Amino acid sequence: MDFSASNQALWNLMLQFGIMAGLMLFANVLRRKIPLFRKSLLPTAVLAGFIALFVRMSGALPIDAGLMEMVTYHSIAIGFIALSLQIPDKKKKAESAGLIAARSGALIVSTYLLQGLLGLAVSVGMAYTIMPNLFKAAGILLPMGYGQGPGQANNVGSTYEALGFAGGQSFGLSLAAAGFLCACTVGVIYINIMKRQGKIDPSVLEPAARPVTVADFQSHNEIPISESVDRLSVQFSLVIIVYLGTYLVSRGITALLAAYLPGLSATLSSLVWGFNFIIGALLAIICRNLFAFLTRTGLMTRQYPNNYLLSRIAGVAFDFMVLAGIAAIDMRDLAGLWLPFALMAVLGGAVTLWYLAWICKKLYPGYYYEGMLSMFGMLTGTISSGVLLLREIDPSFRTPAAVNLLTGSSFAILFGLPMLVLIGLAPQSVAMLFTAIAIMVVYFALLLYFMLAPKLRKS
Repeated sequence: MDFSASNQALWNLMLQFGIMAGLMLFANVLRRKIPLFRKSLLPTAVLAGFIALFVRMSGALPIDAGLMEMVTYHSIAIGFIALSLQIPDKKKKAESAGLIAARSGALIVSTYLLQGLLGLAVSVGMAYTIMPNLFKAAGILLPMGYGQGPGQANNVGSTYEALGFAGGQSFGLSLAAAGFLCACTVGVIYINIMKRQGKIDPSVLEPAARPVTVADFQSHNEIPISESVDRLSVQFSLVIIVYLGTYLVSRGITALLAAYLPGLSATLSSLVWGFNFIIGALLAIICRNLFAFLTRTGLMTRQYPNNYLLSRIAGVAFDFMVLAGIAAIDMRDLAGLWLPFALMAVLGGAVTLWYLAWICKKLYPGYYYEGMLSMFGMLTGTISSGVLLLREIDPSFRTPAAVNLLTGSSFAILFGLPMLVLIGLAPQSVAMLFTAIAIMVVYFALLLYFMLAPKLRKS
């Protein structure tokens, strides 16, 4: 085997991770030593990501955009698997019970619908006024880019391009990139404003250093530190085994879809692989409960998951997820489409922030800022940007906000199934387009009632 630098398959992965690690440490030095960065509350991973994006676009360093997308994709699942393997605190578990998961799913899909209605108002309005050649259903790409991320924006954009929307793929991918930038910049600015107004505890934003005690590191009946295998190796092995199970389950589901539902296989299979972190988290919860069952029956005498080390694994995964996600941003050529793109990007961010600021006060009264910022990050970028903003005001995930992102996304798959029909319906004809708009309005009202009616009855 060739071990020299000419063997790119051998060295490229280490080279890319070396670049990411160096930029992460460099960004950490900048944030600690330069007052502008420190006072701005710009997360280290975000700063490192923008530096990586700059050096990639300038060609100063050989950053592989495709590998950055791979790191983002895998690290989301690894992070949530590590969080889901943790032994839950009984109080936090009780706080997250009830209908909150379903309401979070309804919140996610209702935001998609609001973004879709806003996008269609822009595209239809411009098509009937100053841009008569504009594809009228182009506004559907706003929730695909902001709410779903680059994967679905690319898929739907390509589909619309085949139906006559010239530049549809580039338009969708550019909206996804703009959404991620909106999540990072607007979210950080909002945190700064809330800090100045005294609405966010400054001690959470700049936590004081304290020594890690035995209580932090070890729970009752865990495997001892002196075991022949390192405890971190055990935690990492648990996470990777669950992720391997995630791959096998996802592959099995997509194979069944291809065999029995070939017509829907392409759409549903992309959803399965796109939301593989949900499958991973569910498998992790099953694994954790299996351990608890084996312990109760006496077949297992020790507790293997370690909350402290699993939290550290999740932290590493989420940090590199954010860095790689920003570094992989791809703004495409938007010849002739800059005006509708700018209007959708700006209005999409503003309306999403306004809507979430209103609805999250009713859904998450005990942890409003954590719930609102995490949802804003996810519904303008991806779940990675939601975790990014949440970690700035809830670094130890003490609130159920992170769980809401996960469980809410699960319910959003069910609530969002009608959206698949609307995506295919809207570009067929003008009559179908306005029928889709009417259905979106009615469905938005129904989801709003589902989220608010129980609280209204209680009051």
